[in-house]
Amino acid sequence: MSFEVRADAYDRFMGRYSEPLAPVFATFAGIAAGHHVLDVGCGPGALTTELIARVGPRAVTAVDPSAPFVAAARDRHPTVDVRQASAEDLPFDDATFDAALAQLVVHFMDAPVAGIREMARVVRPGGVVAACVWDYEQGGSPLGLFWEAAQSLEPSLEGESGRPGTGEGQLGELFADAGVRSIAAEALTISVEHATFEEWWEPFTLGVGPSGTYVASLAAADRDSLRARCRELLPPAPFTVTARAWAARGHA
Repeated sequence: MSFEVRADAYDRFMGRYSEPLAPVFATFAGIAAGHHVLDVGCGPGALTTELIARVGPRAVTAVDPSAPFVAAARDRHPTVDVRQASAEDLPFDDATFDAALAQLVVHFMDAPVAGIREMARVVRPGGVVAACVWDYEQGGSPLGLFWEAAQSLEPSLEGESGRPGTGEGQLGELFADAGVRSIAAEALTISVEHATFEEWWEPFTLGVGPSGTYVASLAAADRDSLRARCRELLPPAPFTVTARAWAARGHA
């Protein structure tokens, strides 16, 4: 799936969670100085920024299928090689990188096993392949309360829990199907404080991702009902959202 939205809208919507997740994920993947790393599905660059801090800008390469995100990542990191490409068709030779990481991407890949297999292809033998996806299946996603509210008003609404990799153990299964070896899995947890309800709610109105698309599809009265239901379910502000991501890593 391509996110053809403004980079600043994505920053306000998911960046508030993906930025604190990035260092936790990079540590899980074992990224350290001396590694040449590929950021797959980089978006505007949350993980890219963390990788640069660890290995330097010239040791980081990034790809994303979204033209607005590629433009933003290039603008923010002008010395990084950022290319427009999908995970399923990476424009690199075999064994180019020491590691390939995909943060919050696998569940949006058109063909997750093919995408992970491509990540392994461009990593040197024995190099690291790693990915993480929010826990939508057990409600650990930072968007979990939003979908709970929406489904309480529209029970037939699917949400994002059916996407690949969003349940415990699923990423490891996808890695195995892609031929990745020595797979390890872990749950990664972050916490983000929100000062007001409006600061939490407003990014859902920016049209980003499945939840933003859903909000945009609602009539004004239905959108107001959803907003009110979210407010009922959330504690009084300020409040903290604790989120969990499933993570897997292995070797090419």
